[in-house]
Amino acid sequence: MDINQELHQFLLNRARNLTEEWYDSLDKSGTAGVYSSHDPAVIKTLKEQNYEFHIHLCEVLEKDEETFFKDFDEWIIKIAKDNEHLKTPIHYIIKEFMRVRQQYLDYISEFVSIHPEDIEPLQIEEWNRVMIKVFDNVMLQFIEETHKYSTNRLKAQQELLNELSSPVISLNNDTALLPLVGDIDTARAKFILENTLNRCVQKGIGHLFIDLSGVVMIDTMVAHEIFQLIDALDLVGVKTTLSGIRPEIAATAVQLGLSFDRVSITSTLAQAMDFNNEQKGNSN
Repeated sequence: MDINQELHQFLLNRARNLTEEWYDSLDKSGTAGVYSSHDPAVIKTLKEQNYEFHIHLCEVLEKDEETFFKDFDEWIIKIAKDNEHLKTPIHYIIKEFMRVRQQYLDYISEFVSIHPEDIEPLQIEEWNRVMIKVFDNVMLQFIEETHKYSTNRLKAQQELLNELSSPVISLNNDTALLPLVGDIDTARAKFILENTLNRCVQKGIGHLFIDLSGVVMIDTMVAHEIFQLIDALDLVGVKTTLSGIRPEIAATAVQLGLSFDRVSITSTLAQAMDFNNEQKGNSN
């Protein structure tokens, strides 16, 4: 049998031992997240994930590098998205990767001691080099996948938060309210423009009340985005009424040369609603 195949089989036969040795030596009081859990189900899953890691990693002695990492990707992505690992500080995870790497280097030394006459020093160096490279690549890819998944999840949460913080609330068949609260940066302003325009068209809104009384600060770019929203709404046949405009917002709009020709303005939302009700009463 080829010496690489022998080492592959040697490690494969000890995969369960590797997992148990690793978990037994885990400093559960000096770590956090998945490694400190006392939940039997979490512990069982963690051990199975570790065992699967060993099954995959042993294949580095049998497969070419490209195929090996392609087959390993599925495990890395799965662990990077695992909820228990996501709750674990990344430095603890890297620390455990490094401890497992040392396990492999120790097992290679044990294998060499069993075959002292059959293995050249260069072969030992090559095995150690391969193991270190594999672990380095796996750790790097794990960090990249974790970052990618966390970033996408954060983006989805931010989009949901934006949607919840800029709701188009129907008041009757063709009238709606957009209450804006808190700080509005350029990114949120762009979302408000797109979301509001789409919601008004979907709901068949003819008149939208935009209340700014809850907006603490607004910069030049955001003021411009709000007036772009008003212009866009006008193009799709939606009339707008602005209420609660603070002096600094009014000053910014004037400095920008923004026109109020196509929008009615009231001091408060209550005045806007009363004015709208009066207009409807007169039209009836």
